[in-house]
Amino acid sequence: MKLNKNHLFLCISLPIQIFLVQLSAKNPSFVEQYYANGIYPFISKFLRIIFGWLPFSIGDLLLGFLLFMFLRFLVRLITSRFKNFIPKVIHFTAIVSVLYFCFYLFWGLNYYRKPLAENLNYQQKKYTTVQLQNVTEHIIEKLNFYQLEITKNDTLQVKNPYQQKEMYDMAVVGYQNLEKEYPQLKYRYASVKSSLMSLLQTYNSTGGYMNPLTGEAQVNDKIPKTGYPTTVCHEMAHQIGYAAENEANFVGFLAATCNEDLYFKYASYRMAFSYCISELRKRDSQLSKELWLSVNKGVLKDFNSSYLFWETYKNPFEPIVKKGYNAYLKANKQAKGIASYNYVVDLLITYFDTLELN
Repeated sequence: MKLNKNHLFLCISLPIQIFLVQLSAKNPSFVEQYYANGIYPFISKFLRIIFGWLPFSIGDLLLGFLLFMFLRFLVRLITSRFKNFIPKVIHFTAIVSVLYFCFYLFWGLNYYRKPLAENLNYQQKKYTTVQLQNVTEHIIEKLNFYQLEITKNDTLQVKNPYQQKEMYDMAVVGYQNLEKEYPQLKYRYASVKSSLMSLLQTYNSTGGYMNPLTGEAQVNDKIPKTGYPTTVCHEMAHQIGYAAENEANFVGFLAATCNEDLYFKYASYRMAFSYCISELRKRDSQLSKELWLSVNKGVLKDFNSSYLFWETYKNPFEPIVKKGYNAYLKANKQAKGIASYNYVVDLLITYFDTLELN
């Protein structure tokens, strides 16, 4: 088998692309101006327009196809006893080169933009345990309030009555309200769908993902519905260019909070509480236990129900998947890996401090 010149060219371009991406990582101002606020909004809107109207996930099908092709390549390589090994590897590397290019052009460069806090003009400082306690207490107050508003009884568990597809439409309304205060967080041309791989995602403890090649937000439709609104809003935040997990969490919180629906507001403070109380437990476990005592029994039942749900899907492969995702996040400027999700606490504290100042 002769070497294909096009394949060889794409192989050579891969290290050049990697170098350019790493160069971009060191120039967030450039990425912010020319990519995040330059070409990316046009790319993302275009992808959502051409794929958003379809009732099923093209992104899931694409991932399935790519996995099939990868396994096919391995099988053929082994069964042919590595005949024409070099041309085949070059062909495979050429495909990787194209995918790498598409990933970073279509979405991935958003990992290297300026921090969201800077974008929102937040003056972030290291927060104290007292600040964390105060914010957590405020969040508990809001969480209890919305639980009681919904159930009319502080011992009853919240039961979200909406279907998943209803919440996809409702989430857009939250972003429309959010845009009035934060124009930079505007969302246009919805493309949110239930993932075809929801069962697999459940076994991997994944709530959803945003496919960078198709611009679709794919949500696991099997997860508990009380937290579903913030998961949807989180994936939509990825779509508008906030790649860092803590930033997507925060934008998702804002979008759900700005929604007029009580179930969305409940979900937003539910998520905020889970992150804040987790951070407080690391600093002062006794204090965190005391704050749990102030949470309505109905909310406790909700958290317990969610815990039991995820326990049902525990499996030996989950840690392996998490390690892989952890490595992926670290490779894209999120030094703490999966722990990066917890950094949303910094943004929440700054946000509530800003509210008090105003």
